[in-house]
Amino acid sequence: MTTPPDHAPTNSPSPGPNPAPTAAAVAADLAPTGTLRASINLGNPVLAQGTPEAPSGITVDLAREIGARLGVPVELLCFDAARKSFEAMADGRADLCFLAVDPAREKEVAFSAPYVVIEGVYAVPRDSALATVEEVDAPGVRIGVKQGSAYDLFLSRSLVHATVVRGEEGVDTFRSEGLEAGAGIRQPMTSYVAENPEVRLIEGRFMEIRQAVGTTVTRAPETVAFLRATVEELKTNGFVAESLRRAGQDESLLATSA
Repeated sequence: MTTPPDHAPTNSPSPGPNPAPTAAAVAADLAPTGTLRASINLGNPVLAQGTPEAPSGITVDLAREIGARLGVPVELLCFDAARKSFEAMADGRADLCFLAVDPAREKEVAFSAPYVVIEGVYAVPRDSALATVEEVDAPGVRIGVKQGSAYDLFLSRSLVHATVVRGEEGVDTFRSEGLEAGAGIRQPMTSYVAENPEVRLIEGRFMEIRQAVGTTVTRAPETVAFLRATVEELKTNGFVAESLRRAGQDESLLATSA
């Protein structure tokens, strides 16, 4: 067979845009050990319930669905606080996380749009003079928070006059140290107040907590794009709403489409 000279024209088509990455390529980048390791925060009862041995909830369902789409097994690494879940992500023990979007975390975590939006609220003694969210940010007011939580990060940079006091559980710190207020997530705070009539919630929220899926910023852009697209699909096709219902959570927590 005659080989055409180097200068002969060819009929090869010009290269087009790069094809979409395959599931195998995304899996190799997102789960380099062959198993998708997902950090689960059991400290947030809206997102996860159960025990480390048998966790359940929306974050568990999301982790398993992402693993199924990539064709890899899923390992659930359970923690009792968001900061521990974040640390597992940051130090390479986890490939996937479920955390609130926050500027301090975005330095290390590439987030999807939120799949769930929850509220941060204040609890105060029933006889407290504090009546509005705005009044809590005042000189002499100390607010108990869960160390490393989304509301700890938010309040630490946004409060002007009040002081943040960190502990293992914000409401426990509020009560044990006789603080003027405690901060937390609406659902467990509402349950706590129902069981402790000497405490009440201040009406309204001090923040929206936007819960999203994340991985490290070192992942390939195609991997991050896959996670973002998957989350959007699962929000619109009913997966997230159904998972919330199964977990006994209000499906109105579902975030709007990005």
